Amino acid sequence: MAVRQPAVAGAFYAANPSSLKQQIIDSFNHKLGPGRLPGDQGDSNISAIVAPHAGFVYSGPSAAHAYLRLAEQEKPDTVIVIGPNHTGRGTPVSIMGEGHWDTPLGSVELDTKLAESIIQSSYVAELDHTAFIHEHSVEVQLPFLQFIYPEFKLVPICMGYQDLETSIDLGRAIHEAIKDRNALIVASSDLNHMESKSVSNKKDKLVLDAIDAMDEVQLQKVVKREQITTCGYGPISATLVASKLGGDKFSEILSYYTSGDIIGDDRQVVGYASAIISRDEK
Repeated sequence: MAVRQPAVAGAFYAANPSSLKQQIIDSFNHKLGPGRLPGDQGDSNISAIVAPHAGFVYSGPSAAHAYLRLAEQEKPDTVIVIGPNHTGRGTPVSIMGEGHWDTPLGSVELDTKLAESIIQSSYVAELDHTAFIHEHSVEVQLPFLQFIYPEFKLVPICMGYQDLETSIDLGRAIHEAIKDRNALIVASSDLNHMESKSVSNKKDKLVLDAIDAMDEVQLQKVVKREQITTCGYGPISATLVASKLGGDKFSEILSYYTSGDIIGDDRQVVGYASAIISRDEK
């Protein structure tokens, strides 16, 4: 059985389990984070989140906002994590369907049946492990998920093609596959890259407005028209499609800042945001 070993442990996040747990706790408690650790369960019905995927020192506090909200509702059986393809390996849309993913916090079993079901319902998704060998966009979500959930299964998806047609196909396939399943979707994406904070703030707002409007068409249009380097606009688009088909009507932007707010250098920044998608407005 295939085991996907960590590719960015010791770089994007700590390789030592206790140090990694402390990094996650620090992200929750950070001044740009939610400011607290998860508490008692509420009555939320979040079906999907958007979370960033940079090094935890940069994007961890933003991601913690979304994971706090997930921790305070009933846990899913399976989490589908959709990330962009930074390496160019693999197929246009790759799904790893067998084996386990390891992190310093332990091993996560892949949900083979759900992965196969998504592939059967999609025109573009294929079973492929090579896209994930050095890819970080899915991997960096796992320690947060392991921190809040004692046990869950995983379906990792890596999008090389992120256009609207591909996103609609994947979103519909995911919807069909999870209709009778207790599953959660995580769209892994950072925002605009390596422009000044003032420019990035304007570009990132266009992306966040599209997420807030639950409009994948608007998202795709502004990314292309304004040349916004949001790396996971395809995963976000597919997630919006799947969520709306499942009856979700509301999104909420929980956090937004840039790397400049972390290191104090606003000349060339990366934007980080987290959001939730749910059936009911809170």
